[in-house]
Amino acid sequence: MNNVEPTVEELNNLLEHHHHPEHSSHPHIHSEESLRKIVNRLSRLEGHIRGVKTMVQENRPCPDVLVQIAAIRGALDRVARIILDEHLSECVARAAQEGNIDDEIEALKAALDRFLP
Repeated sequence: MNNVEPTVEELNNLLEHHHHPEHSSHPHIHSEESLRKIVNRLSRLEGHIRGVKTMVQENRPCPDVLVQIAAIRGALDRVARIILDEHLSECVARAAQEGNIDDEIEALKAALDRFLP
């Protein structure tokens, strides 16, 4: 596996590529610190998921696997919370300053409709 960390520019380009411009008129750019924090958490989650896969392949007890899955779910929820918090404090605030808050709120509502059960 490649352990080379992407640059901030590469991370922002990736986010911009996946961002839907019809939902917002502002560029989707975040700080280097924020991107690294999120990417590091996701990298740890990848490793944890590989560990659970190994547990299953080794026929480890189901309760042990379920406990690890619960830990992954909690960690993933924490990453989502960080992203949501940053979106509210950065993207929505920027949209409010630029006068296009309604578009940003609609995009957030659509994302939450898909994210929340």
